Amino acid sequence: MATFISRSPAETRQLGEQWGREVQSGWVIGLSGDLGAGKTELVKGIARGLGATDCVHSPSFSLIHEYGGGRLPFFHLDLYRLNKPEQIVGAGLEEYFCRPKGVAVIEWAERWFGEGRSFEFRVPSFKFKRVNIEVLSERERRISYEDFGA
Repeated sequence: MATFISRSPAETRQLGEQWGREVQSGWVIGLSGDLGAGKTELVKGIARGLGATDCVHSPSFSLIHEYGGGRLPFFHLDLYRLNKPEQIVGAGLEEYFCRPKGVAVIEWAERWFGEGRSFEFRVPSFKFKRVNIEVLSERERRISYEDFGA
């Protein structure tokens, strides 16, 4: 597992931008962290790295925002209001969790994948980046991440 210490929202966005330049279609990036930890800042960077032209906002009340205009379609999901996988399936979001036609970034991903659960993927082309953001101080964040899948 890799770790990055961010000392500002700008550094968090820069890490996301690097990831956005590297991701390929079918990737899913699952973000976990407390409210205010910096998940949406990371998403803003990913969108910029993908070349998305729309302004990124947290989709807490609409569950998903879809962004175009970049090199790949970009789906930003927020599971904060959903507590169980059954609710996620009922909301019709399941298609974004396995090989989306673009890149899916999921805030509060532990609501779907579980915390600490081992990941076993049956689809060989599935790529998942698990990310945890911890607040160290008012300005510092520890961003730990690990890639799974092909």
